[in-house]
Amino acid sequence: MNPLYALEGLNFFMADVQAGIGPFLGVFLQAQGWHPESIGTVMTLGGIAGMLTTSPAGALVDATHHKRRLIVAAGVMTTLASLALWVSHDFWMVAASQVLTAVTGAALGPAVAGVTLGIVRERGFDRQFARNQMANHAGNVVGAALSGWLGWRFGFGAVFALAGVFGAMTVLSTLLISRDSIDHDSARGLVASSSSSSSSEHEHASGFRMLLACRPLLLLAAALAMFHLGNAAMLPLYGLAVVAAHQGDPSAFTAQTIVVAQLVMVAAAFFANRLIQRAGYWGVILITFLALPLRGLVAAIFITAWGVWPVQALDGIGAGLQSVAVPALVVRLLQGTGRVNVGQGVVMTVQGIGAALSPALGGALAQHFGYVRAFLALGAVSTGSLALWLCFGASLKKACGNCRDSANDPSLAT
Repeated sequence: MNPLYALEGLNFFMADVQAGIGPFLGVFLQAQGWHPESIGTVMTLGGIAGMLTTSPAGALVDATHHKRRLIVAAGVMTTLASLALWVSHDFWMVAASQVLTAVTGAALGPAVAGVTLGIVRERGFDRQFARNQMANHAGNVVGAALSGWLGWRFGFGAVFALAGVFGAMTVLSTLLISRDSIDHDSARGLVASSSSSSSSEHEHASGFRMLLACRPLLLLAAALAMFHLGNAAMLPLYGLAVVAAHQGDPSAFTAQTIVVAQLVMVAAAFFANRLIQRAGYWGVILITFLALPLRGLVAAIFITAWGVWPVQALDGIGAGLQSVAVPALVVRLLQGTGRVNVGQGVVMTVQGIGAALSPALGGALAQHFGYVRAFLALGAVSTGSLALWLCFGASLKKACGNCRDSANDPSLAT
């Protein structure tokens, strides 16, 4: 089988596996009598666990030649952790499930990025990773639509069963990728033209050392952290707000929120490369930062069943463009170092700080001040990423426009 078809199949089925039952967790626990603050707390525990393991997972991807086995193991463990929620709704069981889901799911992102880079090399990465993201978002659409229908028709148990099916297909798709199709030197960002001294210099560099040595990478990670502090809680919180207002069925409405966003993400991923060629990486990421404050405002004004369309369309624009632009930019910044995947992991770790804190912040704001003020506050917090991106615009534009050389540019490393 063409490894690229298997890779896209992996991304399609992985969409319903990587985050467990994802946004359905909030409405599922709410149906079991949980309060928003408790829901936010267990989500935050999972976010912290994922944050702490993403960077080591990236280092493991760089070091190992068994990337397919890593993906299979992560997919199986993530699926089992999700299914454990159906067995028990006890706080510590749910918390343990979220931690395990986050830890194993954290390995999937760097591993799939590394496998992609190893198959198509640096020259073909942007185009293929955009195709990966289109498949991933399409998988989210199908998974969410099926979960919503099955949950409405048969109850939440069917949602967990579907997660198991997608987990099995993730394993099958991974095994269909030929072992020989992956160049493990290319997968970690080493190229034939790289000197041995340059390679050895970065061979044992930790992710955070790479982050601190490359100022554009540090600024990117910090801006993404603030973005996700406002963004991560928005979707589950909006679902809770509408359901609490008796504006929709929990399963069906949550599925609708995902489907709308993911359909827009498919389109955003499709056009991402063309937009990058015209506006550059800096301009594309700026667009994503502009979308979130507007999303928070719209969410606060329209807590209704039809409000999901503008709220989630804005999420689709921001997340869809970021899903292509950010990994591609990291590859360019660290190309030749041999530490591309640990770089991917450490950027995900730093942005994970914001994502981990977001559910607890959003849940606490919603419980004590109401959903409207919570959305406004989350949107306001995210403007920090916009301010940082504009404040350092000159150096970031230079780095984004000359990505191949910026990792070794002394003027950008201080």
